[in-house]
Order: sequence, then structure tokens, then C-alpha cells
Amino acid sequence: HGQLVESGGGLVQAGGSLRLSCVSSGHSFSRYDMAWFRQAPGKERERVASVNWNGGGKNYADSVKGRFTISTDGDRTLYLQMNSLQFSDTAIYYCAGRRAFSSGYNEWGQGTQVTVSS
Repeated sequence: HGQLVESGGGLVQAGGSLRLSCVSSGHSFSRYDMAWFRQAPGKERERVASVNWNGGGKNYADSVKGRFTISTDGDRTLYLQMNSLQFSDTAIYYCAGRRAFSSGYNEWGQGTQVTVSS
């Protein structure tokens, strides 16, 4: 398994923007489905956005549609552009990966904290 390392989290006011990055040290994403998850205190982890190995099939949680955008550089970096941030977006954000056509994400980063002040 490769190592995924997230960055880009921080403190931002409501209405602001952040861009998260996730870099793979072990492999490119060309054969991997990738996703961003988040977990807020006291809540279950939820998948925020995902993209297929070929860069297509992008899906978003209803709560972030129209505000967040998932993308890759086609090699080893995954992004999550987050606009119009809301207090409810406060969470630890994780990137995750799985080999294409497999079930279950089995590669995880350590997470990056995003805090939105109201």
C-alpha cells in the first residue's frame, strides 16, 4: 500500500475557501478510485466526494454539492476545493483510495483538520 498525506486544512471563516491536497508516496492514482471523507466530533465518518480511476464518475454528498470539487492531477495528487464553507463543514478530512473495481477503501491518510468559524 502507498502512503497518503493530506495537507491544506486550517481555520477559516464561514463563507471562505480552502483547498485540500492529498499526495501519494507509493503509487499514482491511475488505477485507483479516490475519495475524500470527513468525520466531525460525535458523528460518523461520511464520504464527501469521490472520483473514479479514470477521472470520471465524480460523486458528492448532498451537503457539499455545488460547493466542493474533487479533482486529481492525473498522477499522485488529489484535491478537494471547498468553497462557501459552513460551520457544519468543520471536521477532520481524510483522503482514501482503493484499487479500481475493488470494494472498500483500504488506503487512508492521517487526516487534516478543517475548522470553520461562524
